Order: sequence, then structure tokens, then C-alpha cells
Amino acid sequence: MNASAIHLAKLTSESGADGVVCSVHEASGIKEACGDDFLTVTPGIRLQQSDANDQERIATPAFARENDADILVIGRSITTAENPLAAYKQAIEEWGHGSK
Repeated sequence: MNASAIHLAKLTSESGADGVVCSVHEASGIKEACGDDFLTVTPGIRLQQSDANDQERIATPAFARENDADILVIGRSITTAENPLAAYKQAIEEWGHGSK
């Protein structure tokens, strides 16, 4: 857990913002510190079968759900897919298989 990310999210919340863009790996700690209504927008989401490419801290939609992400940013897993609509539907399916 990145203490700096949580500290900055708390300052953002105290300033009146509705949420932050953060790593999925910090989302649950940010929710704990700022409340369930504080939005977490999480880039770096990849479908289960996707390559990491140039990103190191990626996660699947199911992992994001389990870690309290609210809004997922899924780029290349969908935009470079042969069938982007099918990839989008797979993302929805993977999100649904989260434990919550």
C-alpha cells in the first residue's frame, strides 16, 4: 500500500473532489481512508489473457472489483482486440466474477 497515494487522496477528498485516478493496488486503502462514496478510477486494467505490454502494475477486472475500484480504464485489451465488442463483453464477464 502506498502511503503517499492515500495521503494525497485524503487531501483531494478534503478539498471537495469526488475521487481520484489511482492504481487498483491502492483503491481499497483509499476507500478505507476517504469513504465508500469517494470514487477510484483505475487505469492499467487488462483482460485475463492480455499481455502486460509496458505496464508493470496491471490487474484484471475481477481483481479491480475485489479491491474496490469504481471505474476501470481498459485500453489496449479492447482497442487492439480483433473484436473490440467481444473484448468489452469479456471485461464485463470478468468484472462479474469478482467476489463482491
